[in-house]
Amino acid sequence: MEEIDTEFDRKHIWHPYTSMVDPLPCYPVESASGVRIKTSNNKELIDGMSSWWCAIHGYNHPVLNQALCDQASRMSHVMFGGITHAPAVNLCKKLIKMTHPKLDCAFLADSGSVAVEVALKMALQYCHSKGQISKKKFLTIKNGYHGDTFGAMSVCDPVNSMHSLYTSYVPDNLFAEAPQLQFSDIWNESDIESFKILISENYHTIAAVILEPILQGAGGMKIYHPQYLKRVSELCDTYGVLLILDEIATGFGRTGKLFAYEHADICPDILCLGKAITGGYLTLSAVISTRDVADTISLGNTKCFMHGPTFMGNPLACHVANKNLEILEQGIWKLQVKNIERQLESELLPLKDMGYKQVKDVRVLGSIGVVELNFAIDMVASQRQFVDLGVWVRPFRRLIYIMPPYIISELDLSTLIRAVILVVENNFFKNSCLK
Repeated sequence: MEEIDTEFDRKHIWHPYTSMVDPLPCYPVESASGVRIKTSNNKELIDGMSSWWCAIHGYNHPVLNQALCDQASRMSHVMFGGITHAPAVNLCKKLIKMTHPKLDCAFLADSGSVAVEVALKMALQYCHSKGQISKKKFLTIKNGYHGDTFGAMSVCDPVNSMHSLYTSYVPDNLFAEAPQLQFSDIWNESDIESFKILISENYHTIAAVILEPILQGAGGMKIYHPQYLKRVSELCDTYGVLLILDEIATGFGRTGKLFAYEHADICPDILCLGKAITGGYLTLSAVISTRDVADTISLGNTKCFMHGPTFMGNPLACHVANKNLEILEQGIWKLQVKNIERQLESELLPLKDMGYKQVKDVRVLGSIGVVELNFAIDMVASQRQFVDLGVWVRPFRRLIYIMPPYIISELDLSTLIRAVILVVENNFFKNSCLK
């Protein structure tokens, strides 16, 4: 096994959301298989993160490994401009078949953030093609997160996101108050009031509404009421505003439905997919629109959609994605996610009522378990204890959450949950004197 030069890494390599002067510790990894990540000192960690939510079938999957080898022996990449190939065509067939019948046209992109950029550009070009040149803003809700590129940053929470530094640079969009009712609450129309006011007063300048359906991811891991999403869809129809749903984190079964919009029985005009699309093997995303969106753009002044990534439709990624979706099509994920949800409800949810002053809320939906704290957690200390406990969990700010691979066993999930509870009990908080 090749030696990992951790000192070079620390001095010269920028990792996500960290400093070059005082970087967060990195744990050297040599391999991964199933739900276990093996470190360079032969310690095995049960993965609670699915590598930022994408490795839904675990690591080193034989079907996906074989797909990678088979496609690499034919062609790893070829430009998508003026050329097509079976992996891309078959993937788009699958995506169009498995999403809502009204979603009919697929655009393949590089990553989740790029998918959001594509969706925003589609909405703007759609409005321009219809002569609605005043429609240049986007409406969303607070606590949202849609990616790290500039267009995506412009629709992330303007105050509490990681991107507040760029507020004066990114476009100034509209933000409704975040929904307060949780998934199982009794619906109250007052929860949509802020959104309703903003769309009614500004619809003539709004190109589209963009939301993470049901689960808001990195912006706070909030799980909101399906009726909120349904009412948003209705209001978009009423005021003639496109609806973009960002399912990059929620798509492909994570919330217990194949796509989170199914909880509200709606259809977006534009759907963004990513993360789990290749089962965590390669970066790839897709943007799927209605025929109306595609035709309106194609019949407008430009006659075509103005976007084309170099690695668009990458054959290697598309072929692995096809095999990944074939695994999902077998339907085993439904029972896997349901079992995870039941276990999280029985073993993690009780933490909410244990009387810990540091625990603000505990939430569960599908294969997602979230502990929201009253204090920012000490990343270094908590991460070290998680590793000592034999699990990989990556907390941030006031959140400890787990989104394990669907294949996780009951025993391994119990180990993960116990580790979360122990870290909460050990009180690794930056500014807390609670004992």
